[in-house]
Amino acid sequence: MAETIPPITLPPVQDADQERQWLKTTLHHWLNTEFLPELVNEKIADRAAQIYARQRLEGENDLGALVIALVTELQAFDFSQSFYSEFAIANAVSDLILDSLGIDRCCGAG
Repeated sequence: MAETIPPITLPPVQDADQERQWLKTTLHHWLNTEFLPELVNEKIADRAAQIYARQRLEGENDLGALVIALVTELQAFDFSQSFYSEFAIANAVSDLILDSLGIDRCCGAG
């Protein structure tokens, strides 16, 4: 029987603006290196970082819940000028956060 992966709980937010700026910069870099650099990438990174920071300020520390919030709220974003979708962005944010925490993305343990 497969083992479930325990939820990943982020430490409480200390500086939401610093987290937002880190995510915006890191995600923008990831977007530009994953495919072609596009002007819309900065807007995508900014919107995702805003959603993330607001969720964190509202007390959300569960990474899975943050990913769901990103997917849900990014559905309103116009991705027509991009290679990406709300799912790709939410997954990228999750991966970037896991990397920053030193957690192995493959198996959920670090």
